[in-house]
Amino acid sequence: MKKLIATLLTTLSLGMGLVSGAHAAAGGIEWDKFPKEKMTDMASLQNGAKLFVNYCLNCHSAAFNRYNRLRDLGLTEAQIKSNLLFAGEKVGETMKVSMDAKQAKDWFGATPPDLTVIARSRADGAKGSGADYLYTYLRTYYRDESKATGWNNLAFPSVAMPHALWELQGQRGAKFAEEADPHDASKTVHVFKGFEQLTPGTLDARAYDSAVGDLVAYLQWMGEPAQAQRFRLGVLVLLFLSVFTVFAWRLNASYWKDVK
Repeated sequence: MKKLIATLLTTLSLGMGLVSGAHAAAGGIEWDKFPKEKMTDMASLQNGAKLFVNYCLNCHSAAFNRYNRLRDLGLTEAQIKSNLLFAGEKVGETMKVSMDAKQAKDWFGATPPDLTVIARSRADGAKGSGADYLYTYLRTYYRDESKATGWNNLAFPSVAMPHALWELQGQRGAKFAEEADPHDASKTVHVFKGFEQLTPGTLDARAYDSAVGDLVAYLQWMGEPAQAQRFRLGVLVLLFLSVFTVFAWRLNASYWKDVK
């Protein structure tokens, strides 16, 4: 089991821009903070599931998660069938894709990784959580005709994955400038100066960021669907132990009160 988990995490890390990439000479861009409040918003999680099925599940699988687990997000079996199953899958099946792994590697240069635990695999104590990384990654794509896919990414330069959500965000270009390297005055570094909108998307910038937040919330939830329940149970256990400690302390005092 441990070997399986290690293999899965390694595959994830190598596939979806999940190896730390350098941006200029600064060791990569800072990660934006994922809006954690979306983790407790059922509407956000349901929208994230819809986005995942429509935009991610074409290439990426989530083979360690079943469609019927979406009932934990407040969806009925009928809603799952009518809105999230498009190829005749059964509600009890795992979220797999029909794309051939060998063909995918030929097309993209790497087999698209399974996304079941993607949010948990990319945490970096120095930069933030895996959700922070994904939230930044999906919002920093830009057009780059020098790349095979026509896309590049600030969070993972030269990423093999094209921008799956470009219709929502639109197409953006990135502006760079050459500046002196702060560590070596004889060298220059390529410094990011901002984005420019080339073509509009179906969503404005604020709505797109919200949609990405919903998608990342779902990916975070999918990595451990019982996480919220575990947290609630943990709080109840701590409350019980706190009350029990008071009773145990007073009972101990009662037993020993006559002992000099």
